[in-house]
Amino acid sequence: MLALAGCAQVPRYAAPIVQTPTTYKEAGPWIMAQPDDSAARGKWWAIFGDPQLDALETRLNKDNPSLAAADARYAQALAVAGQARSGLLPAITVNADASRNRLAAGHPLGQGNSLTYTERDIGTAFGYEVDLWGRVHANLAAARADAQASAGDVAAARLLLQAQLATIYFALRGDDEALALYARTVDSYARAYALTQTRHEGGIASGIDVNRAQTQLATAKAQRDAVFADRAVLEHTLAVLTGVPPSALTLSPVKYIAGLPDVPVSAPSTLLQRRPDIAAAERRVYAANARIGVARAALFPQVTLGGSAGFQTVSGALLTAPNTFWALGPASALATLFDNGKRRAAIAQARAQFDEASANYRETVLGAFRDVEDALARLRWLAAQTQDQSEAVRGANATLDLALFRYRSGAADYIEVTTAQTDSLNAERALVTLHVQQAQARVDLVRALGGGL
Repeated sequence: MLALAGCAQVPRYAAPIVQTPTTYKEAGPWIMAQPDDSAARGKWWAIFGDPQLDALETRLNKDNPSLAAADARYAQALAVAGQARSGLLPAITVNADASRNRLAAGHPLGQGNSLTYTERDIGTAFGYEVDLWGRVHANLAAARADAQASAGDVAAARLLLQAQLATIYFALRGDDEALALYARTVDSYARAYALTQTRHEGGIASGIDVNRAQTQLATAKAQRDAVFADRAVLEHTLAVLTGVPPSALTLSPVKYIAGLPDVPVSAPSTLLQRRPDIAAAERRVYAANARIGVARAALFPQVTLGGSAGFQTVSGALLTAPNTFWALGPASALATLFDNGKRRAAIAQARAQFDEASANYRETVLGAFRDVEDALARLRWLAAQTQDQSEAVRGANATLDLALFRYRSGAADYIEVTTAQTDSLNAERALVTLHVQQAQARVDLVRALGGGL
């Protein structure tokens, strides 16, 4: 039996191989920071230097309902692994019974007379499966791997929620920047409207100029109101992410988005160690491999040992030596001779599940590399786009100043002013959007790299 104990049916495990690039295609020369792989992982959002973002992320880690649910699923997986571990040792039970019985006179033990008696017994029993073929150990290995995969799921969920919060937070701060822009714009348009009214009262400007100025002012106010509504929705979303009702969270407006730091990017080979979803996918491959062993062990006899001992009596003291009983056994070996291919089909199913888990692992790894490349490409081209848009803003503002000067001088009508105002506002709104996208792209890169800078 000791020799047979080495006959485990679990195939030798090797993680699926995925081709790993040596460099990122979209890295570009703009990346200056270098990673410190030995640094402790944790508050990656601190690189943005925003105290309000720090506070929100801390509350999310503590009170987010989705994260609490993920932690509960991990606890369930640990409990399942604990149940599987129980099969390594014998199961011991204790029982105690008492019954009042009457035998009929015709019963063989009654010998022609009815018999009434009280039977009492107390004892213990054990049962143990001899794991000759490694079924119990394979089942335990699969359960432990599932628990490790669940831990990876928790880490992935935490990182995703943290990134989601940061993305929404920067969108809200973009609205703050837009509101500051609209405050300047409304003030400027109000002054222009007052100018046209003055010129109209002096007979210099037409009523059409006044109406155009009024339209520009009202349109800017309406756009500002839409930003207020969007900001309120974003603030409510942040409240729910941090586990509080929307009425319990109020974020004071700020004029500018937090600074945009460089995000350190390590070599592609380290991505396999940093991403929690990759770790979870690999553990599921390991679990599927172990379950092949469980299915193969079903081809062989299941050997169990048992025994019992205790006290039993129908009269007198129960716990005395004459009332003891014991039994060694049963010892059984149960084997199925014919099941019309059921166990072979179960093995085929387990192998197919292993192939599916391996394919999912490779897809997860390739998706991780794509996420990093996408984020790097966005950061690279957003930087160039922001620089170009800044030039567009300067040009539009210069055009607006010139148009206003020409209008005051009587060299142009007000339609030239409204056109310049619209172009200037659109250019500045586009620049605000780019600022938000740059911050969000850095969050995407951190998430793609697995967090924990």
